Amino acid sequence: LAERAQMGHGLTAPEVSVLLAYTKIVLKEAILASRIPDAEEFQPLLVNYFPKAILNSECKAQIPNHPLKREIITTQIVSRLVNRMGTCFTLQIGDPSIIATDTGIPVVADFRRKDMALGGQGAPLVPAFHEAVFRQPGADRVIVNIGGIANLTVLPGDAARPLLGFDTGPGNTLLDGWCRRCLNEPMDRDGAFAASGRPHPVLLAALLGDAYFKQTLSKSTGPEYFSTDWLQRHLDTLGPLAPADVQATLLELTARSIAGAIRHLPGLVRPDVFLCGGGAHNGALVTALRKHLPGSRVAATDTLGVAGDWVEAMAFAWLARQRLLERSGNCPLVTGATRPAVLGGLWLPG
Repeated sequence: LAERAQMGHGLTAPEVSVLLAYTKIVLKEAILASRIPDAEEFQPLLVNYFPKAILNSECKAQIPNHPLKREIITTQIVSRLVNRMGTCFTLQIGDPSIIATDTGIPVVADFRRKDMALGGQGAPLVPAFHEAVFRQPGADRVIVNIGGIANLTVLPGDAARPLLGFDTGPGNTLLDGWCRRCLNEPMDRDGAFAASGRPHPVLLAALLGDAYFKQTLSKSTGPEYFSTDWLQRHLDTLGPLAPADVQATLLELTARSIAGAIRHLPGLVRPDVFLCGGGAHNGALVTALRKHLPGSRVAATDTLGVAGDWVEAMAFAWLARQRLLERSGNCPLVTGATRPAVLGGLWLPG
């Protein structure tokens, strides 16, 4: 597909999705393997293919000729790492200048650095969008995005109380990684692999004992921390375990870390919990969350009128809108920044 896009041949919309998803996986795995890479080694993969894929695909015909809808939001944030000096930094793959020039479409990108320049962690950035779309007076709600890393946004029904947001820990990243290692499959569809095993109590206790789960707010993490290397260090202290039991343990880790974070939220008793992201499709994981959150309604954001698969993409489109309107997009209570700020930059094709 990449060669066809490079040569100027047309790609269908599904082929574009496959190409970009595969490229992101390759880049992420390379980055996690080398920890602190030279970004220039990875730039050509997206710089060369992304603009051609847009211009030569069926997707181009689906972009309405509207000044706002013709913005492209480049959110190829592959990794947010902490270096040896304890300083956070972010790496964005994809050059917005080249993408804007090659496509002729304005690009909004690089949302995290401004927040980090103000002392924040640059993540999570979606809580402000969650508040704008999902907050309801009189209803205590928690929005849980289960991507590679799981993060939640706390939306109190009392308008006088501020929102909260933070990363709870691993979402799908360890589940997907173990599934790739054992089954050569990209994911554990509907949690079937995990459901075929039983959680290992000693391993689960060791994983839940990680210091991250005891950190106070604000906090964020990433797959560079909750990596397969992190898992392997724990496995090395135990005897051989059945692969399905490890997967079941990882699913329980995700469920318990999310549920535990919700149960310990100050001032909320049995809030409604709404799920989005890929993990919302994992039936075994959703069942486990309901088990660990008795008394709370646990449902997908689809029940609120927003498809769970689109929430994060909509959030970054909203952040782009905030940038164009010169409005703040971060939540200092969430990221730790010293003040609200307009996030991202605008790259014009001319």
